[in-house]
Amino acid sequence: MTHDVLIAGAGPNGLMLACELALAGVRPVVLERLSAPSLEPKANGLVGQVIRLLDHRGLYERLGGGPGTPRPAPAFVFGAFPLDLHRLDANPLHTLPVPQHRIEEVLGAWARELGVTVRRGCEVRAFTQDDDGVTVDVHGPDGTERLRARYLVGADGGRSTVRKLAGIGFPGVTSPDPVSRVAHVLLPDDVRANAAGELVLPGCPTPFRPFTHTRTEHGVFVVAPLGPDATLVATMEWGGEPVDESEPATLDELRASIRRVTGADLALAPARTPGPHILRRQCGHNTRLAERYRQDRVLLVGDAAHVHAATGGPGLNLGLQDAANLGWKLAAELRGWAPPGLLDSYQRERHPIGRRVFMHSQAQMALMSSGPAVTALRALFGELLSHEDNLARIAALMAGSDIRYDSDCPHPLAGRFVPDLPLVTAAGPTRLAEAARSARPLVLDLDGRGTELTDLAAGWKDRVDVVPASCPEPPAGALLVRPDGYVAWAAGPGEADPDGLTRALRTWFGEPGTVRA
Repeated sequence: MTHDVLIAGAGPNGLMLACELALAGVRPVVLERLSAPSLEPKANGLVGQVIRLLDHRGLYERLGGGPGTPRPAPAFVFGAFPLDLHRLDANPLHTLPVPQHRIEEVLGAWARELGVTVRRGCEVRAFTQDDDGVTVDVHGPDGTERLRARYLVGADGGRSTVRKLAGIGFPGVTSPDPVSRVAHVLLPDDVRANAAGELVLPGCPTPFRPFTHTRTEHGVFVVAPLGPDATLVATMEWGGEPVDESEPATLDELRASIRRVTGADLALAPARTPGPHILRRQCGHNTRLAERYRQDRVLLVGDAAHVHAATGGPGLNLGLQDAANLGWKLAAELRGWAPPGLLDSYQRERHPIGRRVFMHSQAQMALMSSGPAVTALRALFGELLSHEDNLARIAALMAGSDIRYDSDCPHPLAGRFVPDLPLVTAAGPTRLAEAARSARPLVLDLDGRGTELTDLAAGWKDRVDVVPASCPEPPAGALLVRPDGYVAWAAGPGEADPDGLTRALRTWFGEPGTVRA
C-alpha cells in the first residue's frame, strides 16, 4: 500500500499539517516515536498571527480563547523590554496562554474528527527516495516495517532524523550562554505586590512586572504568578562559573541564581498544584535554520526546519504557519491541480520568515546579556521604543504581521494575511474567519457583482468557493483568499480586474476544469 503522506512527529506542527491535509481531502498517516502524548512542560502559550489562523479553523475558542474575533494583547515583551501595546492605534499582536500539552490535545482531537491516523510508538529509522515516492523503514511495537508514501514530511523536532537522513544542512549558532533555570515554586510570604501590580522582592529595590523578562546588570529574572499554589520563576545568566550538567537542577541552585541576578534571597518551596511541574536547567542555546525545506519528496516543518531561543515565543507562530502554508500546496500536488512551482513556493515563502525569526531571536538574546556595553545599547533602544512607529514595527515583527508574500497584484492587501471582516451573507451575519472554516480558497465578493465573479471562477468551482457578502467598511471590492489566510488578489471597491483574478486563480489554483478527487 502506498500512502499519500507520512508525517514523522505528532507534536503541534505535525498534527496541524495532518489536519490541513485532511481538510483538503488527503489522508495522511502520522508516525510518532513516543507511545503516549508528553506532559512535559514546554511552550506556555501562543503568540502572533497564528492565533488568527487558528480562529480561521475554529480552534481559537477550543483552545481557551473567547468567542468572536481574537483581541490584541495590551502588553508584551521584546528582549526584556516591556511593550505597552495599548499605545498603538492598530495593535497587531495577539497572545493566548495555553500549555503545549493542551495544544497537542486539541489538535489531536481535531485530527481524530477528521479521520487522521496517528500511529504511536513508531520511529522513522531510514528511507530512500525515487521519482514516484519515498520508502520508509519504521520501527514500531512489532518490529521494523517498510512503508511507502508519495511524500514524507519531517515534523520531528530540532534533532530531526528526517532532516539528517535527507542530507539537509542545519547551519547556525551555538552559544554556551546563557544558563537558564526555571521552576514552578511557592514564593515566601514577604514577596508582595505594589500598587502597580509589580512584585517587590525583599532586599531588592527594583520591582518586577509579572509575566515579563526583567534585565538587571547580572542577568534576567522572570516571575509569573499562576495562582495561589504555584508561581513560575526563571533566571538567565551570562558568563558565570561552569555548570555540571550531569547533576539535576535543584531549588537551592535556582535560589542562588535569583540571589545573583536580583540581590534577593528567596526561600523557595515546591508548588502545591498537581503538576506536572517544571524544574530544569538549560545551558546555552542553538539558533539554526535548515538550508532548505525540501529535498525532492521530503519536506520539513516546525523545529525540524528551525530552532531558536524561546524568548518572545515565536516557535509555534512560525511552525504552525509553516504547516498551514505547506498543507494546501501539498494537497494540490497530490490531487493533481497544482500549477507548476506551487510546492516549491513553500520554500520561497517560509524560508525567509525562518531567517527573520533567526535574526530577531538573536537580537533579543544580545539585548538581554550582561555588561556595560549592553546597558548602553538598551538605553538607546529604550529611547527608540518610546516612539510609536518603532513600537508598532517591533509589535508587527513579533506578531509576524509584517509578512508580505510576493504578489504581482498592486493592492495593499495582496500578499498579507486577510483582515477578519464582519460580513453579512445570504445565511446571515458572520465573520470572514467563520467563512474560512472549510480551508478552501475563497473569492469574496464585497461589491455585489452578482454572477460576474461566479462566472469568472466557474472553472475552479471544484476547489474555490465564491462568497457574496456585504461589509460595513470593505477594504476591497473583491478578494481571493488562499486556504492559509493570505490574500492572493484584491481589487478596490468599484474596480473591475477580471484579468487579474483569472491570472491569480491560475497562478495559485491551477488550470480550470474538474480534477480528480
